[in-house]
Amino acid sequence: MSDLELLAFIGVCTLATFLTRVLPFVALSRQADHPLILHLGRYLPPAVMAILVIYALRHLAPWSAGQLNVSPQGVPLILASLAVVFLHLWRRNALLSIVGGTGLYMVLIQLVWP
Repeated sequence: MSDLELLAFIGVCTLATFLTRVLPFVALSRQADHPLILHLGRYLPPAVMAILVIYALRHLAPWSAGQLNVSPQGVPLILASLAVVFLHLWRRNALLSIVGGTGLYMVLIQLVWP
């Protein structure tokens, strides 16, 4: 693949990504006050976050067979999850909570529990 083809490929991917992000806002701009749009805007973000948390912790089983069972892979998950909860309760800032928890998890799995 030549440099020109690579730049064209990157340009097409960039345009496609941008259009898929912008198109819903343009298409629904006239219906911004519609009750369904307001309902989705209010309840969809917390629902998506809950699904992501469940997905991230799906293999974690700290209490199985009636006893504490924390694997070395589970300790960074628990610590990062607690950090997210603490940061969010402390500052009420979702971005800080996500970045702080992700950063702590990456540090723990790369440096502490490799």
